[in-house]
Amino acid sequence: MINPFETQKERELFFAEQPPGQVERALELLTGLYEFRVERGSLPNSLRIGYDIQHYSLEGLEHALIEEGFQFEDNVVRKLGRKLIYYCEDVQYHNLRMPEWQTKTRGREIFVKVYEHHSHGDHDDTPKELREFK
Repeated sequence: MINPFETQKERELFFAEQPPGQVERALELLTGLYEFRVERGSLPNSLRIGYDIQHYSLEGLEHALIEEGFQFEDNVVRKLGRKLIYYCEDVQYHNLRMPEWQTKTRGREIFVKVYEHHSHGDHDDTPKELREFK
């Protein structure tokens, strides 16, 4: 079962200083998205976003914004952080799509099969007639 708290992500987008007015334009653009939260960030050039990775990914959002002409801060730390988030979200998204193993029911079946094929209990190969002979 998917835990909805694990799929909810809170991120912050940091825009470059040029061109001016990017934050306001991005805020207006992102406000209308389905199941998506956006608000002003901790810095004047940032937006705080919230989304579910079943619907969005940071990489997809940033690529869509770049296609619209937005530019993000391009220092090494921010680039590395974004790449790490891209990778983690991609792995988590694909793991959510994998079917769950039915270990509880299959575990019992496997145990029964092994039990049937192996001798168990107090087993004696001596014929019954010879066991009772004294």
